[in-house]
Amino acid sequence: MVTPPMGWNSWDCFGTTVTEDEVLANARVMHDQLLAFGWDTVVVDIAWYDPTARSHGYNENAPVVLDGYGRQLPAPSRFPSAVDGAGFGPLAAKVHALGLKFGLHIMRGIPRRAVELDLPVYGTEWTARDIADHEQVCAWNPDNFGLNHDHPGAQAYYDAQVAQFAEWGVDYVKADDMLAPYHDREIAAYAQAITRSGREIVLSLSPGTQLSTHHLDHLRANAQLWRISDDLWDRWEDVHAQFARLARWAPFQRDGGWADADMLPLGHIGIRAERGDDRMSRLTVDEQKTLLTLWAMARSPLMMGGDLPTTAPETLALLANPALAEVLGSSTDGREIVREPVDDGELIVWTAQGDNRAYAAMFWTGAAPREVRLPAGLPAPARDLWAGVPATERTYVVPAHGVRWLELGATI
Repeated sequence: MVTPPMGWNSWDCFGTTVTEDEVLANARVMHDQLLAFGWDTVVVDIAWYDPTARSHGYNENAPVVLDGYGRQLPAPSRFPSAVDGAGFGPLAAKVHALGLKFGLHIMRGIPRRAVELDLPVYGTEWTARDIADHEQVCAWNPDNFGLNHDHPGAQAYYDAQVAQFAEWGVDYVKADDMLAPYHDREIAAYAQAITRSGREIVLSLSPGTQLSTHHLDHLRANAQLWRISDDLWDRWEDVHAQFARLARWAPFQRDGGWADADMLPLGHIGIRAERGDDRMSRLTVDEQKTLLTLWAMARSPLMMGGDLPTTAPETLALLANPALAEVLGSSTDGREIVREPVDDGELIVWTAQGDNRAYAAMFWTGAAPREVRLPAGLPAPARDLWAGVPATERTYVVPAHGVRWLELGATI
């Protein structure tokens, strides 16, 4: 994976409860309206194996669907094509037929139910009870026990799980509860399982709470994406907090390894989600442009969180701005060059280098519009990337919590 992915993830709109029909409906909109602009990945988030999944939380002692080796299977009540052990193979094939990639979410460890049933580990003489670690459990999700990586059966379990994902045609795995605290052996074991699967699968790690650049070498060696924050929701304070995080991580972005500022809580979210009621994103249009611009300039993955079929055309038009894929996919040296407190806000300026051009984003975090000037020393503007029109001025009015995003007429 040379460039950060652009796609859709079911978490913000459907939480633990997404269905096959909903996944396919989003895939079709992506194919019809966004694929031409770089959006090509569809991800089924958490608890696809729980037939009793509900909004606003997780179920204790959920009757998760497993195969005979303790590996999760999609709940057929939600994913009808998964009957008779077919897993996600039929759904992935439908997504692939649209020219898209298919991804899924998985929790660190082994299902508690597999341990309770003492199911065998595929291809070994060991069982789930032999390899479970009852101490290394997730603090916020009850589905799994940890794995004891001093036992060779732990690697064998991940090998078998990922081999099944590869057989289904999975292109992307979002592995959760990996980074907070930092589970270095788990991460390495999962990367090894992907290598052994023989399929090219992107590994995305979450959740990223207080993730340190101290782990950068290990992250690059084992994964392609790593979250740098907790879940991001449709609140200005959440977006504002990512400026500092992305400024810290942007200098380390490079092909094949990307710090991830989390999903885009845009459009129709909260339908059956963990947080909040059914709603359209509470971010203003200018705040949405700020979010998209900052993510692109910092080369963070872009994963849309809203339900595409019921999202307003105006929001889909923001996602279809060709500048997003252009800057995300081909720019280098994205970085913050100005952070200046002014009155009730901050003037923040980012630059990035393109081919025979450069890019500048002037952000204003205050509560009222403000006139700002492109910093001295930067080339003259050539194009306004949100308006899609020529731009030659050096002074602009930036909306509250907004941005002016410019292509410059020469390299920096």
